[in-house]
Amino acid sequence: MGWLAGREITVLGAGVAGLAFGWAAAQRDAKVILLEQAEAVREVGAGLQIGPNGARVLRALGLDSAALDRVAMQARSVEMHDGLSGKRLLRMDLGARARDPGHYLFHRADLIEVLAQGARAAGVQLHLLTKVAGVDLSGDTPLISTAQGAQMRPALLIGADGLQSPTRAALNGLAKPFFTGQAAWRAVIAGDPNDAPVVQAYLGPGRHLVSYPLRGGKLRNIIAVVEQSEWVEESWSLSDDPAKLRRAFSGFNPQARRWLDAVQDCGFWGLFRHPVAATWQREMPDGAVAIVGDAVHPTLPFLAQGAAMGLEDAHTLARTLDRDGTAGLAQWQAERAPRCQKIVDGATSNARAFHLRGPMRLAGNLALRMADRVASGAMLARYDWIYDYDATR
Repeated sequence: MGWLAGREITVLGAGVAGLAFGWAAAQRDAKVILLEQAEAVREVGAGLQIGPNGARVLRALGLDSAALDRVAMQARSVEMHDGLSGKRLLRMDLGARARDPGHYLFHRADLIEVLAQGARAAGVQLHLLTKVAGVDLSGDTPLISTAQGAQMRPALLIGADGLQSPTRAALNGLAKPFFTGQAAWRAVIAGDPNDAPVVQAYLGPGRHLVSYPLRGGKLRNIIAVVEQSEWVEESWSLSDDPAKLRRAFSGFNPQARRWLDAVQDCGFWGLFRHPVAATWQREMPDGAVAIVGDAVHPTLPFLAQGAAMGLEDAHTLARTLDRDGTAGLAQWQAERAPRCQKIVDGATSNARAFHLRGPMRLAGNLALRMADRVASGAMLARYDWIYDYDATR
């Protein structure tokens, strides 16, 4: 029996990281209470990619390939296209990485549902409609105050409470994100079951579009990013007129425009760069606290690693606690922080590379075409440091 057996843990947030940690801890016989402010555990309206590093965690939680194939599609390749002409610049064959457990394309709601089912089956208690108003770490144990006026003092608190995390604020003070000069639309349209499971990125001057099928091709996910100078607030819940999206990409190729013509509803949000938290955890006289997922290292979406990092955090934290107790928290942060910082920095670098203009754009497209002819495998190998990582070891 490990350190977690019989321990009571309170987790804030029923997103990917919170549900995965709750499930992993309950598998180690912890008594997990998960607090979620929504009335139901659900996500709507977006797709996400889970690369091999995240898929290893899903397998370790107990989702075998058959279970994953029921709720997700395995991507066959990633393609880069010139956004204006539509011509392919580079194809990276994901099937060439035979050692991988899969590169999955999920509807976000399906991933949340399968994680919630697994967590409940393992014994996690989900308490809905519980909005956390604040977290106080000035005493001997963490103190949670809810919007309903209740207070709780868990001995072990895990903050998986997202971008506006009160747990992160209690550990680090208020973050100061800055607007990147980019904003993104997201939409899901009807798909074609005959479409191949391919992630397609269309690169243009000052903008780009990424699309891939979901749910066996019944749906298609679209993320479209454009540069703009101003943004008022950081929010994931704003909507926009699809006509504005279509106008922003009116110069793109016919395939991209056909997808955008089918958009009926779209979300719109500003992309902000957040610093990776300086402090991820703290031992207290009679308790401890740690943060995972977007509460620690929110990232731009240009490496498709946000959810996978949350899965990695969840599994490594549960394993560390079970082996070393809260005395292992500092070492857990020391081991995780450099990798997460490198991913966050890599996503920021891609944001610039996707939007080249003028001569730089021509040179970039030529380099991708040359790589496609002679070294597409080498281009894919540039991501080995991400995909080969095994959080379950």
